[in-house]
Amino acid sequence: MSTYDGQEVIDSPTGWVADHIRTYVESGGEQGHLFQGLPTLLLTTRGRKSGALRRTALIYGQDGDRHLLVASNGGDARHPAWYLNLIAHPEVGLQVGAEKFDARARVATAEEKAPLWRLMASIFPTYDDYQAKADREIPLVILERLPTRLS
Repeated sequence: MSTYDGQEVIDSPTGWVADHIRTYVESGGEQGHLFQGLPTLLLTTRGRKSGALRRTALIYGQDGDRHLLVASNGGDARHPAWYLNLIAHPEVGLQVGAEKFDARARVATAEEKAPLWRLMASIFPTYDDYQAKADREIPLVILERLPTRLS
């Protein structure tokens, strides 16, 4: 069982994601920061309904000091739960390799999204396929590091 700032963290219930998180955490970020050659981070959000801390592993990109996520949910018609959680509670925890820090999440504006989407699609080209099949505009999330750790 993991904790974040003294609170229990609930890992993704999806089997392979839970295994990936476990490897990431147990190795201190030395293993798991790449998944099938793709860069991954651990995102901890606060549940919008439960208030519980929830952690998942996601592919990410970087734009300067900012970390980027695509809320694709595999091209599903619904947004992923982690995205809905961070919209409700934009202060999140991140682990990128061995480094842990807090960040504030926001959705990229229309002007920001196009070049950032190209960056993310260069990392994981399947995002373009997901957008083509989705019945929604897939959001791109920008995570900006907070200067101090949240309490």
